[in-house]
Order: sequence, then C-alpha cells, then structure tokens
Amino acid sequence: MPLGAVRPSPLVEQATARLREQITGGHWPVGTRLPGETTLAKELGVGRSTVREALRALSGAGLVRPRQGAGVFVIATEPVEDWPARLRRAAVTDVYEVRMAVEVHAARLAAQRRTDDDITALHTALAGRRAAAAGDDAAFVDADIALHAAVVAAAHNPVLTDLFTQFVPVLRDGLVDLLALTGLRTDEPGHGDAAHAALVRAVADGDAAGAAEILRAELTDPFGGTEE
Repeated sequence: MPLGAVRPSPLVEQATARLREQITGGHWPVGTRLPGETTLAKELGVGRSTVREALRALSGAGLVRPRQGAGVFVIATEPVEDWPARLRRAAVTDVYEVRMAVEVHAARLAAQRRTDDDITALHTALAGRRAAAAGDDAAFVDADIALHAAVVAAAHNPVLTDLFTQFVPVLRDGLVDLLALTGLRTDEPGHGDAAHAALVRAVADGDAAGAAEILRAELTDPFGGTEE
C-alpha cells in the first residue's frame, strides 16, 4: 500500500498523520521495523529531517520506539492518551476524589508555609468570590476556583500546583453544570461563604489540621459545604 506524497505545509504534521495511519490501520503491526528514513522520505516526498521529526512525534505518542543500531519499531497500534486528554474524559466524581487528596494536603501545607503575600492573595480571592456572588454561575465558579488555587499556591509545592491546574477545566465545567441542575445559589448566591472564610482564616492562622479538615468536609459534601 503506497504512502503517497504529502502536500506542502505543515509537512511534519502531515507526515506524522500519514505514518500514524499506516500503524493504526494495521499496515505495520506491532513488532514491525519501519522502513529507513531515506525510504520514508522518498515515499512521502519530504526531507529526512521531516521524517525524523514525524518519527519523534510518533515515539512521543507511544507508537514507535527506536532501537540503537536496529531501526525504529512499532510498539503499539493505539497512541498513549496524555494526561489532559484523560482528565477531559474523566467523570467529575472521579476527579473530585483525586482533587480531595491534592487539595486537603495542600491546605495543610499552606497553613504551615504561607507567607504574608499568600495571606493577602487569599483575602483578595475570598473578596473576589464574595463579589462574584452577584454574577452568573460561571463567574461564581471561576472565583471559587481562584480561591482554591490561592490555597494550593500557598503550599509552595509546584507539583501540587500543576496537578490542580490540570483539574481546573474539568472541575469548572462540572461545577457550572451542577449549579445549573441544582439551583444551589438560588437562595444562597454566595453558597459556602462561611466555610471558605473559615478556610482562609485557618490557613492564615497556621492551623494546618483545621484547614485540612475544613477542606475535607467541603469536598466530601459539596451540597452542604462550599463547592457548587
């Protein structure tokens, strides 16, 4: 089955897609050694550097693996799903369980490590959440997440911060939908204000156990606590 020449621009993306089709379509099964760069370049009508970049992309997707002195071999026919893609597919309840582990620990660390700037940021975020109570659900969720992000940031652990950042898109969509379905803010526009204020106070006071417990209770009972 001939590969067929690709049209100009963007060559690497086109070459990668063409090679991926050969692998996922079963033309090159697992264990197959791919043709050399020169052969692939000729069939695709591109330079060897383009082929090299395409193979690097396929390697990053978990489809091929180079073996020193032996060539490039197919190791899978389906690309490895990256973390953001997996999170986008995940159920909000599953993300919430992991979020609890991340945020509760972050709250404990935040109470131990917060700086004056962190405390200022927390009070600013709390004020922003209160102001957002007058807005729509999306604005309120954004302000709520911003406060939680400030708590995580105060832990001064870049890995925890990165994990929370990865959760945000899924959380935001799920929380906006939850508010629309339940109408939690109908009678209480600033839903969960007292618990959030207590969380900020615990972190600012250096109460690690208290901060962790407040956040644990909040995430365990989103309908009765802060989370929408």
